[in-house]
Amino acid sequence: MAKHVSETPATQCLKANKVAFTEHPYNYLEHGGAQHSAAMLGWDPFAVVKTLIMQDQDARPLVVLMHGNCKVSTKNLARQIGVKSVEPCAPEVANRHSGYLVGGTSPFGTRRTMPVFVESSILALPKILINGGRRGYLVGIDPQVCLRLLGAKPVQCALPLSD
Repeated sequence: MAKHVSETPATQCLKANKVAFTEHPYNYLEHGGAQHSAAMLGWDPFAVVKTLIMQDQDARPLVVLMHGNCKVSTKNLARQIGVKSVEPCAPEVANRHSGYLVGGTSPFGTRRTMPVFVESSILALPKILINGGRRGYLVGIDPQVCLRLLGAKPVQCALPLSD
């Protein structure tokens, strides 16, 4: 049984909105990403959701929720959300927008309110693991919470990771 993790803005947000969640601490690995956490926790990386802080051509931040074993087609995303271009934020910029450290970014309880886009196939999963606001800490939730709490808009921009 893993130790309890102290509260984060993300877990405070979930509790305040009466969202049921399970806690999944693991040993964080720098640049290990969702593949590493999935392996550590015995989950399919398809159900481990990455929280990516990106920006459009005017440097307006946005959040993309993506399967752990996929990457974002920024071209498809930009087209679907009606902007010229989308690119990942530099880590220090992402940290500033979200209030979290990269590797520990949760879409819940972010410092700034940003539009959230979720890969539509994530919503079909019975349960997802998503960052709980700290490196080495995921929470298990019903993916519909992303729609209800974040107003996430479904998009289709997943590409397989090419290793």
